[in-house]
Amino acid sequence: MRYARNFWLVCLSSLLFFASFNMIIPKLPAYLSSMGGADYKGLIISAFTLTALLSRPFSGKLADTFGRVPVIIVGSVVCMICSLIYPLLTSVSGFVMLRLLHGFSTGFTPTGQAAYLADIIPAKQRGEAMGLLGTAGAVGMAGGAAVGGFIANEFGYHALFFTSSATALISIVVLMNLKESLLAKSHFHFRRLKTSAKDWLEPLVLIPCIVILLTCYAYGAMFTLLPDVGLALGVRNEGVLFSALILSSLAVRLMGGKASDRWGRIAVLRISTMVIVVSTAIIALASSTLLLFVGIVLYGFGQGATSPTLLAWATDLSDENFKARGIASLYIFMELGIGVGAFASGMLYNNTFDNLFPTFMVCSTLALCAFVVVVTRKPTQKLAT
Repeated sequence: MRYARNFWLVCLSSLLFFASFNMIIPKLPAYLSSMGGADYKGLIISAFTLTALLSRPFSGKLADTFGRVPVIIVGSVVCMICSLIYPLLTSVSGFVMLRLLHGFSTGFTPTGQAAYLADIIPAKQRGEAMGLLGTAGAVGMAGGAAVGGFIANEFGYHALFFTSSATALISIVVLMNLKESLLAKSHFHFRRLKTSAKDWLEPLVLIPCIVILLTCYAYGAMFTLLPDVGLALGVRNEGVLFSALILSSLAVRLMGGKASDRWGRIAVLRISTMVIVVSTAIIALASSTLLLFVGIVLYGFGQGATSPTLLAWATDLSDENFKARGIASLYIFMELGIGVGAFASGMLYNNTFDNLFPTFMVCSTLALCAFVVVVTRKPTQKLAT
């Protein structure tokens, strides 16, 4: 399928947006430790995901009424501003507050992007399109992690944060030429911010929400603990670990989404969730860098296929007039899984390598529960062409 110019603009903006916020993540544990906050590393991801979760109902509702493009831009602006503020922080409490504010960026931008694609892409190619969008984001995350680690090591933290802010600014510039896809737009009013229970959980997408909740617990654990685990096993540049995770996810993301268009969402999820089960068990048993990398790469394969498939499935199930609401619900449960996974895993690991096994076996067990949920569902038929 040939994609229109607007589709590629969204993908390019997504690449830059995810590069902006992800380039600082590998160095945040060390940055927080330098401020005397080593015991609060679990909050690096969980604080971020908390406000991302809380903002999803509002971003979904605004995207369905005010427009997709403004919602995308708001998240990028928040990302740009927050990166400029990090160098000004002098306390752990200030750091945590900024992480909370930074979370609004991913609460808005991905919701608007996915809703935009749902408007311009037919259902029969939705998995492939979501895979391409995810691929763009994964490239940004992988490149951001590698570049961020290099900049911080060579030029210091301030240069890292300023580069992150500049990258977010470029993503905003890209959006200036993006045509709005929501036809029946309304003018903004504060009453639009009033939410209902359906804005928090669209019942039509309950099953995809449960699956993403159970599988994303491991994602939160990975992003919180990989720097520490890597250092314990002799990996100096933490960005390499994140790059391995994201590049392996990138390798199958497009294929996973396209396969779900052809064979059905559930057929793909039955395989991808089991891969997550196996990969997190391998990480739990890791006693060498080789075993750690094997687990990370396998996890990337599983998560890379699961993510676009769940996003396409949730979009398929959503009300045609409230697609952003269904997408926002899926993202709410994703953020909940990541946030709980980050915080709980940080507490369970407790800066002790001997706790690696139970920490990641919890991840494996929850992914197994997701597999059971998927296996007990009837396979979806191939989408009409």
